[in-house]
Amino acid sequence: MSDALPTPPDPFFTVGTRLPDKLGRTGTLHTPHGDIQTPAFIAVGTKATVKAVLPEAMKDLGAQAVLANAYHLYLQPGPDIVDEAGGLGKFMNWDGPTFTDSGGFQVMSLGVGFKKVLAMEAVGVQSDDVIAVGKERLAHVDDDGVTFKSHLDGSAHRFTPEVSMQIQHQLGADIMFAFDELTTLMNTRGYQEQSVERTQDWAVRCIAEHEKLTAERAHRPYQALFGVVQGAQYEDLRRQAARGLESITGVSGRGFDGYGIGGALEKQNLGTIVRWVNEELPEHKPRHMLGISEPDDMFVAIENGADTFDCVNPSRVARNAAIYHPDGRFNINTARFRRDFTPIDDECDCYTCANYTRAYIHHLFKAKEMLASTLCTIHNERFTVRLVDRIRESIDGGYFEEYKREMLGRFYGNRPSATGA
Repeated sequence: MSDALPTPPDPFFTVGTRLPDKLGRTGTLHTPHGDIQTPAFIAVGTKATVKAVLPEAMKDLGAQAVLANAYHLYLQPGPDIVDEAGGLGKFMNWDGPTFTDSGGFQVMSLGVGFKKVLAMEAVGVQSDDVIAVGKERLAHVDDDGVTFKSHLDGSAHRFTPEVSMQIQHQLGADIMFAFDELTTLMNTRGYQEQSVERTQDWAVRCIAEHEKLTAERAHRPYQALFGVVQGAQYEDLRRQAARGLESITGVSGRGFDGYGIGGALEKQNLGTIVRWVNEELPEHKPRHMLGISEPDDMFVAIENGADTFDCVNPSRVARNAAIYHPDGRFNINTARFRRDFTPIDDECDCYTCANYTRAYIHHLFKAKEMLASTLCTIHNERFTVRLVDRIRESIDGGYFEEYKREMLGRFYGNRPSATGA
């Protein structure tokens, strides 16, 4: 079988400059649709679109790749339609690299009734029956997979590792993730242990199905598969999960092409957990951090070895009038910006800042015009992409610590000047 399998670009990942005395590094991910210079922020286009903006705008603002969601595209329009269109990139008119996640996060959030996000803190009593107040449990996990109800129409569906691989192969992204069970910080230690074992078993099945589908779909470009490390806030479970995934090689002997670091993480322990994992993972393979985008989290994840990461936050908060600025985040729909005829950020090179004022964007939000979301999303995505570009440059240039102190000191210490107070 191994001789018949299409193979990833060789090398798939090259390491560049390493941070002294840390796990962070620069590098290059080589995909069939182009290289990704790392560290890199991967913009989230959940339903094959970054909400409110054109794919062309994402390219113009410097996004190197986008990530779409297997769960959502499975329900609508269906992976067969995306496959028939020629894959995710063709379908959404994006010619760069693409990622798809496995649907594990959405299935978990359905299971506990939290629609959007998980808190990055461990609060309250630990319970394996945790569920959001007033919500119905829409997903049930067993050792073979997950049964869930669609959030769209309540119809019943079943995801297994094999089904997730089948869906993601049809979606055709350059990089996809193994199906995993995402737990909450409120799950008990005993359940976390069971979950790590279950995710390991599912990873074995994912690689087997991935190799089978790769051989069957040799007419399509090779799709890299990343295993996902779980283990919550426990060092022994995180290290065990990382070593376990590395030990899986499949028939080809190649194993996973890279690794994702998943799960609900305590914000105050983010760097420690990422370091635990990356001390175990092979240095020559890339590591993707699932779901972070705040500036302090980015620096911490990168210096502890994360190469790429994604988050919906820049676009989500933009739709609620929240703006990223070097002097801190602020809400542009407040009264103080009604007569402010300056750009959002006069240091920013994005389309929005080059052409529009705070007063105009304030007006758009008050008038409930859709253009408000478009202009703010362009700015927030550019802010995030540009920040990570500068972090990468600082690693190559040998001034990472200086840039970190300067950027975070300004962002978290000078909030009044951003708000105009």
